[in-house]
Amino acid sequence: MGISALTAPPNPKDILETPLEFPDNLLLIELCGEFDRNLAQIEHAVGVQILRRGNQLALIGEAGPRSEAAVILQELYAKLEAGRSIEPGDVDGAIRLGRESSADANSAARDGDQLEMFHGGRVEIKTRKKVVEPRTEAQKAYVRALFENELGFGIGPAGTGKTYLAVAVGVNLFLAGHVDRIILSRPAVEAGEKLGYLPGDMKDKVDPYMQPLYDALNDFLPSKQVAKLIEEKRIEIAPLAFMRGRTLANAFVVLDEAQNATTMQMKMFLTRLGEGSRMVITGDRSQVDLPRGVQSGLREAESLLDGVKGISFNYFTAKDVVRHPLVARIIEAYDTLDAKG
Repeated sequence: MGISALTAPPNPKDILETPLEFPDNLLLIELCGEFDRNLAQIEHAVGVQILRRGNQLALIGEAGPRSEAAVILQELYAKLEAGRSIEPGDVDGAIRLGRESSADANSAARDGDQLEMFHGGRVEIKTRKKVVEPRTEAQKAYVRALFENELGFGIGPAGTGKTYLAVAVGVNLFLAGHVDRIILSRPAVEAGEKLGYLPGDMKDKVDPYMQPLYDALNDFLPSKQVAKLIEEKRIEIAPLAFMRGRTLANAFVVLDEAQNATTMQMKMFLTRLGEGSRMVITGDRSQVDLPRGVQSGLREAESLLDGVKGISFNYFTAKDVVRHPLVARIIEAYDTLDAKG
């Protein structure tokens, strides 16, 4: 009795070996990772077997997966050759992204400085402490949109890099002299629990709400430089309520957790946009902490401004979560519950 087509093993002619040679053995060791964990991650994701032989890696499997694994390994090795390390998540990012054409990547840039960020199908945001690369196609499209538009929205679940990438773009433009200052804001709304009156002066009271923004800044700039720029008012981190009455010119402005802004607050914030400025608004529609019956300004702005020239909307899903893989599965479980309800 013959084996059906559905259960037949792959044709042995398709199971071939592709050798990849890497000239620097020390970089190859770093590419493989501790106990070859990077290779194991690629094997599991792509469906190939990777064997190390001296300064070569042998890729064993079908033609498609072999080609995909080769691209991933070459991309990661190129990063090491450029003097950068492979951080946790970089392998996952390389697997997700693969390789795009150089022409498609370059079409997103508008000037010489930005052109350097879109090359070889990769998007790189250079900051003082590190080079940031988007790890999913949605993240890549989001970063491009932030460089192309004066006002951009990033909407999706937690852990998709909305705020982190926005701050990275802001730091990059600031260091390049395209903007004079960075302004980071978010509504001071408690996430479902009352903390009561907090001790200290105004800064002490609002800093707990602003901590995620401080964390992002400290990832891209030395802490002493962040402190100096804040002292000089070239970087401002303030609650949304503090934006009233201001005109924000020549600034890169980020409104984080925008789902917790009321409709009046959102209108107030959007109309602060001044000459030479760029604005990014990020939020998660599933995490509204406003009192019952109060409409989210993010939802209203999304419906009113969709299609307006100069404004971009980028959306993320659980597939774009770049935190622990379990976070993506948790978000998917809650999304399924919401869909049933």
